[in-house]
Order: sequence, then C-alpha cells, then structure tokens
Amino acid sequence: MPSRPILQRGARLLVTTIGAVVIGAIAILVLNRVAGLPENDDRQQSQLLRVDSGSRLAKAIEPLVSANPDKAGLYELPRGMDAFAARVVLIRAAEHSIDTQYYMWHQDVVGRFLVHELIDAANRGVRVRLLVDDMYGSDGEDAWRAMDAHPNIEVRLFAPYSRRQPKVLQFLTRFHDVNARMHTKTFTVDNLATVIGGRNIGDEYFGANTALEFADNDVLAIGASAQSVARVFNDYWNAGYSYPVSRLLAPAGPHDLKLLEESAAEFRNRDDVTRYVSAVEQSAFANALRDFSLEFRWGDSEIVHDPWWKRDQSRPGWGEALLITGLKPYILGAESEVIIISPYFVPDPDVAAALCAKAQSGIPVRILTNSLASNDVVAVHAGYSKYRRGLLDCGVELFELNEHLRAQQRKSFSWLDNLEKSSLHAKTMIFDRKKMFVGSFNLDQRSLYLNTEIGLVFEQPQIARRAAESFVDNIRSVAFEVELVGEEGGRKSLRWRSIENGEAVSLTSEPYVGFGTKAAVRMMRLLPVGWLL
Repeated sequence: MPSRPILQRGARLLVTTIGAVVIGAIAILVLNRVAGLPENDDRQQSQLLRVDSGSRLAKAIEPLVSANPDKAGLYELPRGMDAFAARVVLIRAAEHSIDTQYYMWHQDVVGRFLVHELIDAANRGVRVRLLVDDMYGSDGEDAWRAMDAHPNIEVRLFAPYSRRQPKVLQFLTRFHDVNARMHTKTFTVDNLATVIGGRNIGDEYFGANTALEFADNDVLAIGASAQSVARVFNDYWNAGYSYPVSRLLAPAGPHDLKLLEESAAEFRNRDDVTRYVSAVEQSAFANALRDFSLEFRWGDSEIVHDPWWKRDQSRPGWGEALLITGLKPYILGAESEVIIISPYFVPDPDVAAALCAKAQSGIPVRILTNSLASNDVVAVHAGYSKYRRGLLDCGVELFELNEHLRAQQRKSFSWLDNLEKSSLHAKTMIFDRKKMFVGSFNLDQRSLYLNTEIGLVFEQPQIARRAAESFVDNIRSVAFEVELVGEEGGRKSLRWRSIENGEAVSLTSEPYVGFGTKAAVRMMRLLPVGWLL
C-alpha cells in the first residue's frame, strides 16, 4: 500500500494538473473574447447587377444562348496560359460587374497582374467584388486595403483570423472557425461568363513559374451555368463569414490606392512580366475569345456546390446541401466507366465502399492521384494509403503521378513543357465518356465535410470522350499503376509499374522517396487525424 507522503504528493500533482487545465481553459476563453473578431452583423448587403443587353459581352453571348436554350456553352481550359488569358480577356470585356472568389491569391506575376486589371476595370465603372479566403489572406493585405479604397471595388475576407491574436494561437482558441475554409473558386463577369475549376491565383497554376507548375483544369462556361455561379457567389458575399477588409485592417485612403496604381507601369515593364503576358495575349485562344470566335461545346449542365454555412454541421438539411450529395448520383449512376482525377484522395469508408461496389459490378473505376514523391502534403498521402489496399483488392484501378519523369528526366507531363517539377492539382471526373465534372473539389475528407467547394457537371460527349481517351492513352506514361501481387490467401504486396524511356519499371516500395519520408507516412497513419485530411 502506498505511503501517506506518496499519496499526498500524488494528490497535490492531480490538483495542480486540474488547476492548470482550468486556468488554461479560462485563459483561452478570455483571449478569444478580448482578441476576437469585430462585429459583422451590420455589413452592407449587395446584389447581382442587371446586365444591359446592349453590352459587348451580351451581344456576343446571348445569340449563342438563344440558339442553344437551356444548355451551357463550355470550353475546357487544361493549359495554364489559356486559363490566365480567359480571365484577362473577360476582365477587359466587362462592363457591369466582376465577381470573383479564391482560396489563395498570390502577389506574384499572375496575381499582381490581375490586381491591376481589376483596378483598370473599376476605373471604367465596373463594379468589382473580390472575396478571398483568409487562410493566406494576409499575404496580400496591402493590396486588399488599397483596392478596397476604390469606390467601385470592395474586398472581403472569408472566415478571417483575428488581427489581434497570433494566427497559430487561434488554432487553439477558435479551432472550429479557422479549420473550415472557403476552397470555392469562381470568376464571373457580367453574370454572363464564368470560369470555375481547380486553380488558385498564382504563377504555378498558370504556366508563369519556370520551376513549378501544377497540372490543373478549369472550364469556361456561358449561359445558365454562369448565372448559377453568380448566384452562388452572391450568397457567399453576403454571408456572415465574409468580412469587409476595412473591418479587419486599418482602412486605406486615396493615397494608398494611388501608390498601388502607380506601381502598375513599373511592374508591367518587368522582363518576366512582359514575356509571359505577351505570350498569353498573342495566343490563338486569347484571340479567339477576344473576338468571340471561340467554338463552345453545348450541353446540359448543373452547378454542384457547398453552402457558405457548411461548417455548421448542426444546421437542418446539412447533409442534403453538400456538394457530394449532388455529385453522388453521377458517380453511382455511371454505367460503363468512372475516371477520377483528384490530387488529394482520402475517401471515407462510405465513399470507398461505393467505389468498390461500382468496380465489383464490372464497371471500370480508374483513379489518378499524386504519389508520395509528387504530393505536397505528406499527411494526405498517409490518409490515402490507408485505403489503397482495400480499393485495389476490390478491383479499383489506382494510378499515382510518376514524379521521376518530371524531376529526373524533365519529361513533359501532358501540356507542361520543360519544367523541373510538377504536381497534380486538377479535380476532374468523367462518367461513361459522356458526362464530366470540373471544379475545386478533391475527393478527400476536407472537401467532403469541411471546406466549401464548387464544380460544374456537364453532359458533353465530345469534351468528355476526348478527356477519357487522353487519360487512357497516356496514363501509364506519366503515372505508376499500383497493383497487389502475391499468392491467393496470403498477404499481398504493393507494386508500382510504369514506363520510363520506353522500358518497363517495376518497384516494390513508394517510388523515389527516401527512408525519412516513408517513416513519416507510417507514423502519421497512426494518428487519428483522417477527418482533417
């Protein structure tokens, strides 16, 4: 039996520990109250503007829409430079409104150029509403403040961090609020044309970074889809989580805006900027969009999206309102083939079971995701690897991007030329070579249940068939096919097969990563953080 002094010391330690926990909890509550966010209930509401049918865009688009009633005009944008050109040309054609929201907006060549283009549009009288998620919102604070000083521009930050408390501390004091982010990405002009997809605003997404490019995909849409995206944006804009930047930061004045505008000339004359922008502006795609001779493909479409209040999981109808609820019928309804391209792939048990059931029914299910070597988030690969064996065992075909082709051989991945490194970032699905999804949605836990997402599902066999054929024809030259090998009844081993320099390559462990990275993945697999990935 323990002696009385030992019991006394144990009791004192227990009391001290409980006291420390209580004091810590009180301190967190006090810090959160003292250093929280400002009031936002009286923010100004704004609505979609009515578009003049005599505008240049309306004159070009409305006859096409009238000739294809209840359809969407679609143009896929897998090339980064074309995706950038689409945004620039549309900004310059805008006469009424530009509504745009992004998870990430870098202040690099692409980001700064678009900032100046938006200011130029506002100077023409166009209303500009810019909504940026605040995960990285502080990167552009000076630009956001200065832009917000323009009478025709308003900038808001979604789910902002308090500027009165260190950001890292807020993961303790406000974890629920700061963990769920706005990953939704839309770019809509005059409520007539929209660009949605996987790209953030930054050089690596648009072919402006010579050392890194993300393989990504957007779609340019006109018609009913553009109006649907405009309404979704308006809901986000007026949401309680959208804070006017002037409430979070010291408001800027005319002088700040003038300095930002004056910096445009020097910036645009930089060699790296002129080379890139000239190449974009002189491209065949830019010319075709500029004179409205671009050949759109027409088809039925549906915007699937999460509500701005997705983080409030106690709200009635939460599950029915999710993007995955709208997307699931297309996955489950496929009759001949499912192709999923998702850079971050961490399905939950229900999703994994649905994919397995589809594969076991005899319908090919093919999935491309990042390998451990090409993934920029090791923890995500740890989450994905937990499902890998089960999916392979039930017949799902898994492919992982072969980073060795990029890093060692400088071989082009699809349209990406002469780059030292690439990473998969496109979020695309193809169903039966007839229907296709393009959007911001990764098939992982964050996109499923935490972050807000948006995407366009459309039925357009010409686009979908071309995308599926390109996948099947090229996948084994740019990615490893992962297999289970071994005797029936025993534990099978994983094998990665690919083709490099025309020769078959077969590996039995995670390709082209060191022991430390593999060990980190094994350790992360033990942590109960799958719901965060």
